[in-house]
Amino acid sequence: MVLAALASNDIDKLKKLLEEYPDDRTNTDGEIDPISANFMSLAGVPVGGKGLVVNGRIIGPLDEEDSFEVGDWALVEKFSYDSCAKYFDGEDRDADAVMRMCSALGNPNTKTKSSKRFTMPDFQKPHVVDTKRDLEDVFYVDLVAVVDPASRSGHKMAAFMAALKQAVGQWMKIQILFNTPPKNSELPLKSYFRFLAGQHAEEEIVFENIPREPLFTMNMIAPDNWMVEIKRGMSDLDNIRLNDLGHSVESEYELEYILVEGHCLELKSGTPPRGLQFTLKPENEAQKPSETIVMANLGYFQLKAAPGVWTLGLRDGPSRDIFSLETHNDKPVVVHSFQSIVIKVKVKRNPGKESVSLLETEEENSGKSNFVWRIYFQIWFGFGSKKPEVEEQVINVFSVASGHLYERLLRIMMLSVLKNTQSKVKFWFLKNYLSPTVKDLLPELAKQYGFEYELVHYHWPRWLNPQREKQRIIWGYKILFLDVLFPLSLKKIVFVDADQIVRTDLKELFELDLEGNPYGYTPFCDSRVEMEGFRFWKHGYWKSHLGKRKYHISALYVVDLVRFRRVAAGDRLRGQYQALSQDPNSLSNLDQDLPNNMIYQVGIKSLPQEWLWCETWCNEESKSKAKTIDLCNNPQTKEPKLEAAQRIVPEWKDYDRELREFIVKVQTKTAGQTSEDSEDRSVPESSSHDEHTEL
Repeated sequence: MVLAALASNDIDKLKKLLEEYPDDRTNTDGEIDPISANFMSLAGVPVGGKGLVVNGRIIGPLDEEDSFEVGDWALVEKFSYDSCAKYFDGEDRDADAVMRMCSALGNPNTKTKSSKRFTMPDFQKPHVVDTKRDLEDVFYVDLVAVVDPASRSGHKMAAFMAALKQAVGQWMKIQILFNTPPKNSELPLKSYFRFLAGQHAEEEIVFENIPREPLFTMNMIAPDNWMVEIKRGMSDLDNIRLNDLGHSVESEYELEYILVEGHCLELKSGTPPRGLQFTLKPENEAQKPSETIVMANLGYFQLKAAPGVWTLGLRDGPSRDIFSLETHNDKPVVVHSFQSIVIKVKVKRNPGKESVSLLETEEENSGKSNFVWRIYFQIWFGFGSKKPEVEEQVINVFSVASGHLYERLLRIMMLSVLKNTQSKVKFWFLKNYLSPTVKDLLPELAKQYGFEYELVHYHWPRWLNPQREKQRIIWGYKILFLDVLFPLSLKKIVFVDADQIVRTDLKELFELDLEGNPYGYTPFCDSRVEMEGFRFWKHGYWKSHLGKRKYHISALYVVDLVRFRRVAAGDRLRGQYQALSQDPNSLSNLDQDLPNNMIYQVGIKSLPQEWLWCETWCNEESKSKAKTIDLCNNPQTKEPKLEAAQRIVPEWKDYDRELREFIVKVQTKTAGQTSEDSEDRSVPESSSHDEHTEL
């Protein structure tokens, strides 16, 4: 009857039954029979203790002061039903069978656990690598590695351990301990990894049996002091989808430079001489010299070199006038291996230059150079002589592109600049992300359209927090290294996004007064009302941070490099980036968020709105005044770039057709290769919601 009351969940009936339960059924002499004693012993209930058995599950032992009230019975009944009995509800089963099955199902020891704790073995060793004094031991060296196998670094560590075992495994004992976090906020591994080491001059890395449907991006991971570039590859390595290609993808990389890195400090104060300029000259005149400036960040500098003997010295000008090396002489640097070369340099101020500011002297020198040049000619040729011809002004345009789609857009942007700018134009491109196809085409384009170009590269410093995705790395190059990316003689530059169309003479922007600011950006448009909900800068953090200032777009900006270096804008931006990038949720739009975040430390000149028109944010009425049109993404329609370009910009088709015809002529003349048209169709456009997997 008690079981019936429990089964029906009749609490009132259960209370009455317990109150009427006869006392003579209870053993009052404190003794229990041998069978019950054995059962309680097996159940872990001590003599004199109390517990409860429900469907084979033992609850207890309970302490003497613990009470088991009617509500506790109801909870036990509900738990027993939910965990087991409900699976047999409505079936006529033997009570003992139900008890056994519920006991098995409810036993925590029979369940598979998702995680397990164990104690790491006590190695009692102070070092990761130990050498043994007992030479009779087969293994002379013990190596212990603690690895998270589901991490990106675990990829590299596994490959490194395999290579180490193959090289010196006969005398090294390797122990690997897996140490994984209890949970991850996202899938930690989104890439495939292969490793090549040792004397493998003719070897290759091969990826086999990888999925054919995902969209892949191929990246080369090289030692920190290597500057590697792609030498050969017809496929778009930013958008590899094997199903669309129908064939394997091949690419060839080349080691172009070996970096010489260093840290420079003033001998007396121990602080980095911010803005100090170094040159690295080769002993072999056939090699090109390299130059750079010292960052305030750790006094860091890097210079491009190759195997051979080089000479490190101060650059002629204010750097050499104010400072000298500790030894008075230029410092020899020998590059004799592929290993990292990190040098420490100390400089001292020349007599009488103890309080002279290097950066202010640099800017004064730049401002006086034209005046001195005019005075020189007046003295040499006489005051009544004809004035010397002024050197033609060069409009320097910087841009970045990666992948065949954006390289196609880049060429059209270049043509739009050349068609509308009357002055001489020189383009500057980030070398390490251009494909071999574009690198081969650039000389022909320069000859046809009469422009100059130069490829630049600065290796991401090892101490600066890295980015993993290629797009975010490119964003970093747009803003973090402007002071060191270009030759020190370059005074001003205009950045134009690859997916932009220029409709006016860029000389106007080049000569715009930045009012003492190191750079000028265009604010986002506010005129397209239906996009108000997407204007994130009008809410939350950005609203409180900017106040009455505007949030600026990074698709077009002009940089006064002299002023930029003088106010140490690069050092300040890198310092703030290093702090903010520790949070993966920070700097969502790195190249925009960072300068807008630093607007009070590194001022921004707000350019007139007509300098950048974007359909997503600007209304149609303002389009007629646009000096440039940006093909920015639309979060509502997610329209592909090529479709948007042909619909929004009428002249885009003409530019595209002209370039295609020219490229076909070049290809026919040189190698008889297939036309650019077939190349572009062979690689599908990556949509904004395609997720890239890294090779």
